[in-house]
Amino acid sequence: MSEPLALHGGRPVRGAFLPYGRQAVDEDDVQAVLAVLRSDWLTTGPQVAAFERAVAGVVGAAHAVAVSSGTAALHAAMFAAGIGPGDEVVVPALTFAASANAVLYQGGIPVFADVRADTLTVDPADVRAKLTPRTRAIMAVDFAGQPADLDELVAIARGALLPLIEDAAHALGAEYRGRRVGALADLTTFSLHPIKHVTSGEGGLAVTDSAERAARLRRFRNHGIEPARGEEYSPMLDLGYNYRLTDLQSALGLSQLAKLEPFLKRRAEIAQRYRTELATQPGLALPAVLPHVRHGWHIFPVLLDPARLGTDRRTIVAALRAENIGVTVHYVPVYWHPYYQARGYARGSCPRAEWAFERLLTLPLFPAMTERDVDDVLAAVGKVLGHYLR
Repeated sequence: MSEPLALHGGRPVRGAFLPYGRQAVDEDDVQAVLAVLRSDWLTTGPQVAAFERAVAGVVGAAHAVAVSSGTAALHAAMFAAGIGPGDEVVVPALTFAASANAVLYQGGIPVFADVRADTLTVDPADVRAKLTPRTRAIMAVDFAGQPADLDELVAIARGALLPLIEDAAHALGAEYRGRRVGALADLTTFSLHPIKHVTSGEGGLAVTDSAERAARLRRFRNHGIEPARGEEYSPMLDLGYNYRLTDLQSALGLSQLAKLEPFLKRRAEIAQRYRTELATQPGLALPAVLPHVRHGWHIFPVLLDPARLGTDRRTIVAALRAENIGVTVHYVPVYWHPYYQARGYARGSCPRAEWAFERLLTLPLFPAMTERDVDDVLAAVGKVLGHYLR
């Protein structure tokens, strides 16, 4: 007889709760921040510029601009791309709300494109189908850390004379056909949130090869103000925001950036164990990983098979959390959110994204996970799905 689920009063697989993501901060990081606290600069100063140069070098872009969050980076990228009232931007349906919200911030109109059924990244064919005379940009999202089909998306964007904006919040350090994410799109944004690949506590980055767009990004993060060049004051040229990153945060970001490769390696090791041991797990399937990418593995999504399970996902989530495994769901299609529904977006417009959402489940994955942690996740998945299999 199988062991009863913790949800039903049984003993949980592990004693302490395992979150789906967590930062890894060590003494080097602490000392880097302390050094700034003892310096003459706390807010925007030399550490910001050093961090930007380091990131640009890592991703292969000419310019990197640090801002206060990944969302701020998306907003700044929309501004730098010239998005304004009434402009349409094609956005993947399966992403965090901020990807589309950034279009709204500029008065633009998100137009949602469906995803590929295998990788869950945006489908270039549907992107092409969603272009209209009002389209002013295309957005790609590197879902879970896997780069989107960038060659095809670049070709579509170039053919339509549109900028390609890549939301790479999940994909710092990922590669597409041997090139780092950040070196392919016209504008690429990253997140520095604690659960991302490297953290500055909170923060974001926008990178580009365009000096003109980089200048617009830098003005935008500082109220639209151009640095003084011989004038009596610094002139405000655009309506910008206070999206600056601090030297304190940049020092942490610099220290973390030095650990990017070990972090990526550990993420890949955990993901490979999951993919190997869950490949034959009844009741779920795994999204495809394409052979020409280096996956960033920000999260590890799986797809439940409702035909094999005698309960709904809500119960599976509750059962795994009762086993102290912090599963979650990435993502509801953006246009399903009540705010977007109230703006007239109809369900049914991106059927593959909706199909995926109803099955998606995210397992814990972060560099500090031990092999025992991975064992616990696999044991809990087997225990819970085994209980509910038809």
